Amino acid sequence: MAELETKRLVLRPFLDTDAEDVYAYAQDPRVGPAAGWPPHTSLENSLEIVRTVFAAPNVFAVVDKESGKVIGSAGFVGRHRTELPGPDEELGYALSPAFWGRGLMTEAARELLRFGFKDLNLSTVWCNHYDGNARSKRVIEKCGFQYRFSREERVELMNECRLTHFYALDRSGWEAGQAVKR
Repeated sequence: MAELETKRLVLRPFLDTDAEDVYAYAQDPRVGPAAGWPPHTSLENSLEIVRTVFAAPNVFAVVDKESGKVIGSAGFVGRHRTELPGPDEELGYALSPAFWGRGLMTEAARELLRFGFKDLNLSTVWCNHYDGNARSKRVIEKCGFQYRFSREERVELMNECRLTHFYALDRSGWEAGQAVKR
């Protein structure tokens, strides 16, 4: 799997040795529940997630260059939609609260969009957030996604239903955004 780099981050495959860093942020109740999963309960729980969920293709450890620590996860989660042309993927992410408010997840998401459209040859990237998750909504908006629809969705890991807001970015929209930045 590829290793990606931004000004402040390295996005790389997860390693078993990352479990401690993952547990440090994933046990915080502000992180998982907002993204639809329960807080991690132990180092072993985080190691299991590293070996299963985070072992999926195109899921990356978000590493802070300055400290060398894993501060989050970001990548394509293997969910597909039919409302817009494919191939498509869904972008998901989580970040340690110690690093909130610095634009780091937007930086990671923009690099993943570049990777998705250029390297994976995607036509559409989807992203969503649960109602009330203003931080995730802000990342989505800053990356140029366009709102598509909202509906109640079952959140299996939390055993509940939530109002979910869906956004999409197609290749032409992404390319137009790149031209504006030049």
